[in-house]
Amino acid sequence: MKLIKTAIPDVIVIEPQVFEDERGWFMESFNEQHFHAELRELGLPIPRPFIQDNHSYSKKGVLRGLHYQRPPFAQGKLVRVVRGAVFDVAVDIRKGSSTFGKWVGVELSDKNKKMLWIPEGFAHGFLSLEDGVEFLYKATSVYSKPSERSILWDDPYLDIRWPDLIKHISEKDLLASDFSTAVEDD
Repeated sequence: MKLIKTAIPDVIVIEPQVFEDERGWFMESFNEQHFHAELRELGLPIPRPFIQDNHSYSKKGVLRGLHYQRPPFAQGKLVRVVRGAVFDVAVDIRKGSSTFGKWVGVELSDKNKKMLWIPEGFAHGFLSLEDGVEFLYKATSVYSKPSERSILWDDPYLDIRWPDLIKHISEKDLLASDFSTAVEDD
């Protein structure tokens, strides 16, 4: 497992070691001991234990996000794609952070097998680049509807450069708060 810092140093791309031969391939998708050791090596904090796994299915052009939960239900997420490809985005909403209001985007796919670690204090969203995307994520807290919040995916302040494939956005995501309103309310 190789951990790579992004433009926001707390958000990490994880490249698993993949063993491939004529039969197919094998990879260890998560190993807590290795994950924690690699985070320590990068000088990053160890997250709370993962306590919930989620799995979604999306058609091409579906945008989900930008979602987060307020404390005490804030979630760190380890995300990956097991079928298809997405453009995955994390937005720093930690007041006082040197990267507050900045975002990072990474393509995750079943081909590149990359994962993304998004710690607590970030909003998260993704855009399906293909039909039949299956997206998995481990979370450090359970889902709590009263704690759930959303930031507008196309907020001009954030200026996220989404691929030009957006076809479907939920009503909830279309009615999300702009960035400044969302962070002022928290």
